[in-house]
Amino acid sequence: MGATSLDGRRVVITRPTPGRLLERLRGLGALVDHVPLIEIVDSSDGGVALADALHRLDTFDWLVATSVNGAERVGSAARSSKVKLAAIGHATAATMSSLAGRAVDLVPELQHTDGLLAAFPRGSATVLVAQGNLAGPALARGLRSMGCDVTAVEAYRTRHRPPDTHELDLLRAADVVVLSSGSAVESWRTADRDPNHTAVVITIGPKTADVAARHGLQVVAVAATPSDDDVLAAVVQSLS
Repeated sequence: MGATSLDGRRVVITRPTPGRLLERLRGLGALVDHVPLIEIVDSSDGGVALADALHRLDTFDWLVATSVNGAERVGSAARSSKVKLAAIGHATAATMSSLAGRAVDLVPELQHTDGLLAAFPRGSATVLVAQGNLAGPALARGLRSMGCDVTAVEAYRTRHRPPDTHELDLLRAADVVVLSSGSAVESWRTADRDPNHTAVVITIGPKTADVAARHGLQVVAVAATPSDDDVLAAVVQSLS
């Protein structure tokens, strides 16, 4: 990857916070804008259910975080507990480990719900799952089918953030737009229904790619994970 391989190419990052990805892309010469298309807010009950579950964290055998956002809300509580830790992917595990002050016990090789279920130990464990409002029941249902006693708690909510007129112009002018979720796709296309603006996009994961394709976006690369390395590789692949 040459130091000037992205010179002058316009990239838009749409996740809530750009993180180090923005700096790394600019380091390769890209012109990078940040247009968040979703925002992360507190759970619908103001965090009451999560606080109650974390207060009795030592009654659980496992604490599972399904995203970085979930790990941010539960990791610190695990610092004073012996509960085993599981994370759905490496980025989530890194956040959990940093806050808990210890290693995560289980990170599946395949970084999605099915991968976590395949790697999770069989038995009658008690499990606390911290997830977002859009996560769905698949993980809790799968763990229960394995004999686990599962408490699934909404740790945060993902809310659409439609782009304003200036942000729409940035999205339309980009050489590539990085989309991290189906919700981001929906936020964008709700605000921009002009069929003449069919942007080129990179998605994180195949599910987001499917949503983007249904909304008429041209998916040129799919990052296997949300890690900066994988997303950066997908951007370089699509613009080289």
